[in-house]
Amino acid sequence: MIKGMSSDNIRGLVLAVSSSIFIGSSFIIKKQGLQKAGASGPRAGQGGHSYLYEPWWWAGMITMIFGEVANFAAYAYAPAILVTPLGALSIIFSAVLAHLILKERLHIFGMLGCALCVVGSTSIVLHAPRERNIESVKQVWQLATEPGFIVYFWLVLIVVAVIIFRYVPRYGQTHLIVYIGICSLMGSLTVMGVKAVGIALKLSFGGMNQFKYYETWIFTAIVIFCCLLQINYLNKALDTFNTAVVCPVYYVMFTTFTIIASMIMFKDWDSQGATEITTELCGFVTILSGTFLLHKTKDMGKSASGRLPVYTSPEHNPVSSSR
Repeated sequence: MIKGMSSDNIRGLVLAVSSSIFIGSSFIIKKQGLQKAGASGPRAGQGGHSYLYEPWWWAGMITMIFGEVANFAAYAYAPAILVTPLGALSIIFSAVLAHLILKERLHIFGMLGCALCVVGSTSIVLHAPRERNIESVKQVWQLATEPGFIVYFWLVLIVVAVIIFRYVPRYGQTHLIVYIGICSLMGSLTVMGVKAVGIALKLSFGGMNQFKYYETWIFTAIVIFCCLLQINYLNKALDTFNTAVVCPVYYVMFTTFTIIASMIMFKDWDSQGATEITTELCGFVTILSGTFLLHKTKDMGKSASGRLPVYTSPEHNPVSSSR
């Protein structure tokens, strides 16, 4: 596969793998910081910000920044359809560290859910449509202002606003999908902005200054806004739920929405055959099945049948819903 890849795609692949290692580690380090901060002040999941005074949280944040920088650079070299699904590696890395450091164990059904997520993402990557060649920020702006992506952009903002103001106060502490839904939807917009800014940096370093165009600064502002919102709600999710479930669910939803946004904005569907499209749809179904399994079976250990839970944690147990 490497032999048939362009040099830019290989650079993007290496950067994406490096990013996954850093980001997978950052989840664990930040979780330790959130636990320490929660022991001496209001928890992040309850609206507290005491974690800002915790060195471990900042260490995790710095690690995540390194990962995001590598991810940022990867999008400048390789298409989003290749880079984004490689985030599955961060799930594996964080799951191993959560087992060794946080003593959170991902049992058989959690492993099956992760496997479904990875298989579905791999299917999408192997049968992905060819991305358009992007050579300037103005070209990205033209794609971003086409009717299809404009509809997607505003639909995401409306859905996120409804979740924040209506569902977060009611279900944020008991339903993982609320916090992760916000992070994933905004993440799909972040990636599109990162792709544009990454291209601008790549061309600017090559002698073609792209920061003289106002479109570059609009994309930069979108990236900053979306990242801040993601960080806030990802902190809440990590503080409220177990890392062993947060990481795979976040990855699956983020990947799904990012691929949808990328296909709307960058892809040429005329080059796709029926087999490729069908395979990609099967990949999405597989990913969603893995997400459903991870989310719906996380409290199995509390059932009367005594079945093994998908994960266990020595310090925190999610609130059981009343029957």
